[in-house]
Amino acid sequence: MTTRVWDYLPEYESEREDVLDAVDTVFRSGRLVFGESMRGFEREFAARHGVAHCVGVDNGTNALKLALQALGVGPGDEVITVSNTAAPTVVAIDAVGATPVFVDVRADDHLMDTGQVDAAVTDRTRCLLPVHLYGQCVDMAPLERAAERHGLALLEDCAQAHGARHHGRQAGAIGDAAAYSFYPTKVLGAYGDAGAVLTPDDHVARRLARLRYYGMEERYYVVETPGHNARLDEVQAEILRRKLRRLDSYVEARRAVARRYAEGLADTGLVLPRTAAGNDHVYYLYVVRHPQRDQIMRALSARGIELNISYPWPVHTMSGFSRLGQPRGSLPVTEKLADEIFSLPMYPSLPRERQDEVIEALRVVLSRL
Repeated sequence: MTTRVWDYLPEYESEREDVLDAVDTVFRSGRLVFGESMRGFEREFAARHGVAHCVGVDNGTNALKLALQALGVGPGDEVITVSNTAAPTVVAIDAVGATPVFVDVRADDHLMDTGQVDAAVTDRTRCLLPVHLYGQCVDMAPLERAAERHGLALLEDCAQAHGARHHGRQAGAIGDAAAYSFYPTKVLGAYGDAGAVLTPDDHVARRLARLRYYGMEERYYVVETPGHNARLDEVQAEILRRKLRRLDSYVEARRAVARRYAEGLADTGLVLPRTAAGNDHVYYLYVVRHPQRDQIMRALSARGIELNISYPWPVHTMSGFSRLGQPRGSLPVTEKLADEIFSLPMYPSLPRERQDEVIEALRVVLSRL
């Protein structure tokens, strides 16, 4: 039997009645768009973070794109971010006509090297976009100071950090806005695409609400600023609303898997994840490093164990972004990590015996290198 790197079916079996009841609740509500399920999720997600506003949207990429637009980022502007991220982070910057400017990451935790940010700021810089990667937060205090010093917006990419905290502050409750993806693999995952933006700012929230609905105030059909059709689906909202109540249990289950991996692989030569100071890690992914990564992955695949790489190609090395003119060698830590990192199976319902299989297979393969 294959041990998958991610699998929703065990979770679905345990939560099936609630998921199907969520669907039935929406279908019986008489309102399939902009109904109480979306409104309820927005209220509850905002309240959990202690933030004034949540605006639900159709996916995480549009959460980033619309957040950038609502913060006033557009053509000619620059956004400082990282290349060690999923492509949608940068696709969203490009989609609003802005230019991504990359800084490197730290070797020990793979997070943005905030010490490089000031040197990257120009008179065109409009926004800082840190990516809370793999389940833990970027060091936000230096970015808050830089944003204030240079008059920049601060947008958190929280697609991988549902439930994470930084010095007691929740991811998503620190910047001017925070973009979330609820893609099924996420710590808080829907049963399809979904996203949201958190913001403490009334003006930004109103802009977001218009941008997701063609640029109109709801039901008035008067476009104020041309926008998009990017509404959060009622069915996904109701499922997320139910799952939000279980978020803490999902996080604790992920941490339990991470502890078991850490104990079982401590003396193997793998570089295991490091939690940065002040962080509460939620382990969206369990990312390890080894210089013989590809050989290890082939050996485990032969044993029926799936592994993954997040991410094998830094964004600045992709042909679609070659026009940015940031050549190989310009982000040495990011590029070295891309050659060595891989992710072990990680999800809350990963059976203990599957965890043991992964640990034992890795121990055997690593002992033979």
